[in-house]
Amino acid sequence: MYSLSDQALLGFSFASSALYQLSLIHKLAFARLYTDKLGYRIIQNGTLIKLEKLPGEAQAWMGISDFSSAMEYVLFCLILMFLEDKDAEEQFVLSQLTEYVKAQYPGGNVEWTVYEHRRKLIRVIKFCMKQDLFYINDGSEDGFATNLETEALYENTGVSKYFTRNFTQDISQYKKQEDFFQSDWMDMDEDRGIIRRQRVYRKLLLSMGVYREKEQDEDFAYIRNYRGVIETDLEKLTDCQLQVHKSSAYLMMGEEGDLGKMFPGNNSISDAILLLFYEIQERVKAEKLVLRVNETICLSEAEFQEIIFQCKERYNEGFAKKYREMSQEEFCDILMKELEQFGMIQTDEVTKDITIMPIAGKLCGSYPEEFLKKETKDAGK
Repeated sequence: MYSLSDQALLGFSFASSALYQLSLIHKLAFARLYTDKLGYRIIQNGTLIKLEKLPGEAQAWMGISDFSSAMEYVLFCLILMFLEDKDAEEQFVLSQLTEYVKAQYPGGNVEWTVYEHRRKLIRVIKFCMKQDLFYINDGSEDGFATNLETEALYENTGVSKYFTRNFTQDISQYKKQEDFFQSDWMDMDEDRGIIRRQRVYRKLLLSMGVYREKEQDEDFAYIRNYRGVIETDLEKLTDCQLQVHKSSAYLMMGEEGDLGKMFPGNNSISDAILLLFYEIQERVKAEKLVLRVNETICLSEAEFQEIIFQCKERYNEGFAKKYREMSQEEFCDILMKELEQFGMIQTDEVTKDITIMPIAGKLCGSYPEEFLKKETKDAGK
């Protein structure tokens, strides 16, 4: 299995919730690994113990899965600003929050008379409560979707003050994602070795795989040269095994391993991906698909979709009802979105060509021949 840790953002850092709870014993035992090898900060006070978990590089899946638009992130930041002046256990009502957000929203581009704006605010509020930033004492925000006069009473927990990262400099001038990573290691420019080590450890823990992106790839070279040390360090955290190949490296989880989200998961979409990988591997063996030097495969969007169509046609009876009843196009859209989220494929923004990453050759799944024969027989009736 491959490690795919929980959500991680450039501006916010959290595991399965805003707070990644660690026992004091656990903190002391692994503090050096967290701070030295990963460059993570451990924040401890009377309210919480928090591990700031940051990625080695930004990837498609890194974000808040509850949100589906940039506006929700803006609303969330404004709510954090609103809570900044609130003490722990201090109460506030929904109308106070909505008035503040409307007044502070950039360009004044939020109107509570717009139904979609209200729905997004409700979604963000529910996310905040799920992260224990505040909880509800009376009423419900759900009614706000249909009635602007709806009220609800909330109580601040004080946790919001520790939700965002503390930056050592002004980030208002940052223009791109890379600026956040540079600021993380700004005080260590004189020691590239430390920066590379921390970046590599983060990639292994927070990525499906680490790939050699160019001939002289310093991160991948570090993994190959220090694989024994890396594996020993990571084994202290969880049951895992580091496997390194010509152009890729993976953290394989054992039965006792637990780093958050992993692939394959116990769900139908993972099954579909494994079957798709089997079809890809069979085509490589038959020389119908050609591996490039870096063990990737490049196909046009139409060629890749055709493989997915054939996969659905062949294995459809083995899928969950939800996927069986989908059209080929719907199934293809969902599968491609999932593959991109996992970093298993990359799409060229200009040509729309699909690059299949080496992980497609690392694992696969298939049905027994008896199942396929039965499926073919049933289809012929």
